[in-house]
Amino acid sequence: MNVPDEAVLFDMDGVLVDSETYWHQFEDDWVFAAAIESGDPSHEEVTGMNYREIYDYLSETYGTTVTKTEFVAAYDDRAQSLYGEQVRLMDGANALFDDIRDDGRQLGIVSSAPQDWIGIVRDRFGLDPLDLVLSADDIDKPGKPEPHIYEHAAEAVGLDPKSCVVVEDSVHGVEAAVRAGAFTVAYRSTHNAELDLSRAAVVVDGPTELREVLFD
Repeated sequence: MNVPDEAVLFDMDGVLVDSETYWHQFEDDWVFAAAIESGDPSHEEVTGMNYREIYDYLSETYGTTVTKTEFVAAYDDRAQSLYGEQVRLMDGANALFDDIRDDGRQLGIVSSAPQDWIGIVRDRFGLDPLDLVLSADDIDKPGKPEPHIYEHAAEAVGLDPKSCVVVEDSVHGVEAAVRAGAFTVAYRSTHNAELDLSRAAVVVDGPTELREVLFD
């Protein structure tokens, strides 16, 4: 397997931290139960998207019962305890990051989450130093599944996307990375066990297999 060895870009939610389980519960309890007018959305429809774009999608597809300001505020409020207290870091993530740095590769987080959410995770789990921390909020283009965020990330670290490994867990995230031209690793966990992630170059089951791919 010809895996690029110049940069590794990690999605945050569902890869570095197990936040998708908690976000799915929030969607079931409030977003899908009270914030939309009708219909039965699936988690797959919105997972990996920026929360502002989630509102736009739900409003257009199902109708919404709250304003965008109220929707965003609810997500921001939930994020504080979710990232600050509840989520767990991927097993071995700190050692993996150290080994990537020691191998001379650039290392980054590329996420649909806003910078302050990413900051909570970085501070809580000691993930710095990083060569790049990029949020969908930082680019003036549509987020995942569009490829722009990974095109922008590659440019920011001075590389062609083909020279970057991207680790993603959602259908939207995998699609964005593949369309950008990156070597895409789909990270399988309990929250996405049933998803079709076959667009990725390789699918790994957990951190041990991920390490094997990155250091093959």
